Amino acid sequence: MLLAKYMKQSAKLSAPSKEPDMSVKVGISPIAWQNDDLPDITAAYSMEQALKEAREIGYIGVERGQRMPQDTESLRQYLEQNGLLLCGGWCSGNLLINDIEAEKSVIRQQVEQFVALNAPCIVYAECSNTVQGQTGTPVNDRPKLSYEEIKAYASKLSEIAKWTADQGMPLAYHHHMGSIIESEQDVDALMEGSSEDVQLCFDTGHLLFGGGDVIATLNRWSDRIGHVHFKDIRPEIVKDVRENNRSFLDAVIAGAFTVPGDGCIDFAEVSSALKAMNYNGWIVVEAEQDPAKAPPFEYSKMGYEHILEVCKGAGLTVEC
Repeated sequence: MLLAKYMKQSAKLSAPSKEPDMSVKVGISPIAWQNDDLPDITAAYSMEQALKEAREIGYIGVERGQRMPQDTESLRQYLEQNGLLLCGGWCSGNLLINDIEAEKSVIRQQVEQFVALNAPCIVYAECSNTVQGQTGTPVNDRPKLSYEEIKAYASKLSEIAKWTADQGMPLAYHHHMGSIIESEQDVDALMEGSSEDVQLCFDTGHLLFGGGDVIATLNRWSDRIGHVHFKDIRPEIVKDVRENNRSFLDAVIAGAFTVPGDGCIDFAEVSSALKAMNYNGWIVVEAEQDPAKAPPFEYSKMGYEHILEVCKGAGLTVEC
């Protein structure tokens, strides 16, 4: 089992590459300080604290959070005051139930805003029937589509992605626990059924939690990777969640996710794979946890320092 393999695997730095340096930017989601799905656990923290501490640690960008200013100019000023770039942000898709024109109408404002703020992409995921936010629903009971159904969905998604690209904003699809695109096989079907306009937001933690092979999937779709989330997992907690039919939010509170270097994923290997594919986009830390158990500043700093270490080992230059 892949998860068991990662439980036993120890991290190891790759030998420095002799190829020319590739440059990446390192950002963070504010979710460790401001969890939109579980606001009670982060009630003691503010978005202002999240941005201030993220920049102090060394991150140069943040993904958009729900408690940031909603209008474009206010958001621009808010980010500039904290010396941060907008490095993407979640977009809740409803393409399974919306037609193409209706979906364009729903996401148009975010697309226009992200273009104005020079974001690298919108991070799109289908949310019309996901169970990720349902506390009483086991993540094991997530909705599933057949291969042909995913390919049909991918065809519609391609039209949306072409439209966003024509506006100047790439769409990167986020495979996510509790949703229709969770497993390695789901990702394969989505990529196989969609046009090259659909990029992949590759999330290490979600892929492994979903039972996938991180490196094999990363290599298989290297030409479609548009955005990367570095998320680690604690495999013993993931195992408990699966075996005892716990919800996705139960998993978060229990500590299934953590920052790079604190779990079981070999990010030196991941960074070497990114180097091999000439990746030069954003690496974003997204590690939602209970801050009472994992103080956001401490853990976000730990994750940042680990990224610097593994990127150096892989020959990836990190922009500061």
